[in-house]
Amino acid sequence: QVTIRSEERGVAAMHKLLTGGPNLYKEGAGEEKGENARLQAFVGAVAIGDLVKSTLGPRGMDKILQPLPGEGARGSTTVTNDGATILKSVWIDNPAAKILVDISKTQDSECGDGTTSVVVLAAELLRNAQFLIEQKMHPQVVIKGYRAALAAARKKLESLAVDHGKDPDALRQDMLKIARTTLSSKLLKHEKDHYATLAVDAVLRLKGKPNLDYIQVIKKPGGSLKDSFLEEGFILEKKIGVGQKKVLENCNILVANCQMDTDKIKIYGARVKVDNFEAVAEIEKAEKDKMKAKVERIVKHGCNVFINRQLIYNYPDQLFKEHGVMAIEHSDFDGTERLAAVLGADITSTFDNPEETKLGFCKKIEEIMIGEDKVIKFSGCAQGQACTIVLRGASTHILDEAERSLHDALAVLFQTVQETRVVHGGGAMEMAMANAVLDDMKNFEGKASLAMEQFAKALQQIPAILADNGGFDAAELLGKLRAAHARGEHSMGLEFTKGGVADMADLGILESYRSKMSQLCSAAEAAEMILRVNEIIKNAPRQREG
Repeated sequence: QVTIRSEERGVAAMHKLLTGGPNLYKEGAGEEKGENARLQAFVGAVAIGDLVKSTLGPRGMDKILQPLPGEGARGSTTVTNDGATILKSVWIDNPAAKILVDISKTQDSECGDGTTSVVVLAAELLRNAQFLIEQKMHPQVVIKGYRAALAAARKKLESLAVDHGKDPDALRQDMLKIARTTLSSKLLKHEKDHYATLAVDAVLRLKGKPNLDYIQVIKKPGGSLKDSFLEEGFILEKKIGVGQKKVLENCNILVANCQMDTDKIKIYGARVKVDNFEAVAEIEKAEKDKMKAKVERIVKHGCNVFINRQLIYNYPDQLFKEHGVMAIEHSDFDGTERLAAVLGADITSTFDNPEETKLGFCKKIEEIMIGEDKVIKFSGCAQGQACTIVLRGASTHILDEAERSLHDALAVLFQTVQETRVVHGGGAMEMAMANAVLDDMKNFEGKASLAMEQFAKALQQIPAILADNGGFDAAELLGKLRAAHARGEHSMGLEFTKGGVADMADLGILESYRSKMSQLCSAAEAAEMILRVNEIIKNAPRQREG
């Protein structure tokens, strides 16, 4: 009996070995374990880093993003070197790569700039961690070393930050330098002084208000990038109603979102049967009277300008003209929201309680020409911080890229107004942090110090990639930069006009401290998250019916 049972056990074990054990997952699902899972995670993350690496820095190259075939007019081709835009547009299946895309998006929404740097740094950290794990070091040991290195790097970055928050003139100069640095890696680098001034003036007008919506960017094809300008006040890309005044001063404005076409009978599928034309005329008259009553209720608010998000038909338009009210129709939803915020008005839909409705105010409304288009300009708005940047350029592709570049600059400056500390750019901070991590290594015994060394090497890769993209000898420049930082000259970085090492303080190459800190922490956290992976489980694809 014992022999038979042991034979049965042997057959069961053999069956399990041949069939790969009992199948936990549904057919089509699967899992990757241990080395395979980790390799898949590393390969995906490093590939994403290599994808955007060539766009980094002032000599970075652009990428053309082509839409999927079949998208027709909706998917237009994009030319950009903005990391977040590239990664948003790429169709990615690898889970680790998706984590890097997410940190890029977060960096874009938090700080505006540094979207490429954060992905490249995370990819380099993972590339170096892979080297250690292949030498049989446990991922948790690597993570321990990376955490110690991150603490040392953060401490060094904090000690090197400069704060001119108390001195408005010095802060303005810092902001101009930050804007120039941000724009020098974009399409606008040839006009960076002009655009840096535009962006700084626009952000300083906000006086610290946490709302970038007050800065509106309008793109008008035609002219050259140099013709772009900052217009104080708000510009709405609409036309004033027919036969109404084109200039109006001391305007009380009612902003509304309501139907000003005929008030249709709202019963689904309603039908009206009449015996003669007099009855049709009566129905039309009833509708007209209803609209007239609505217009009179609106006029009772004491407004002399009425702006509606929806259409205004000819009859109400005529009534507004008789009452001396300027009517502007079809201001798109985005325009209406921003307009209400800028004018200090409520968006109203019903007009029964005039005393509870808040009207907006501006000193002057006029119709002006930009390029070949007529637009409406609101000057002296209740929220005086509002302004509009009008971008001019040769084609829509150039204008789209100019808008993305300007958005990055505005976002970085906006963060700098709130967190006024700044640091030097040009790879100076990365090299200083790498040196600080290598100095701190001597306080750690055991394998963790090897991981710290790899963290420092990953930081040093950023200036190396900058030099590579500029077509310079990366090893030569990195050696010079390392020597300068070893002497304690922490403001030394790479400059690309001559292709050498120079003092970033003299050249005015500055970056936002908050952006730099966010890059460092996000990249380290993402790398740590991917390092912890030891299994990837895939769900079975959904079966299509029919």
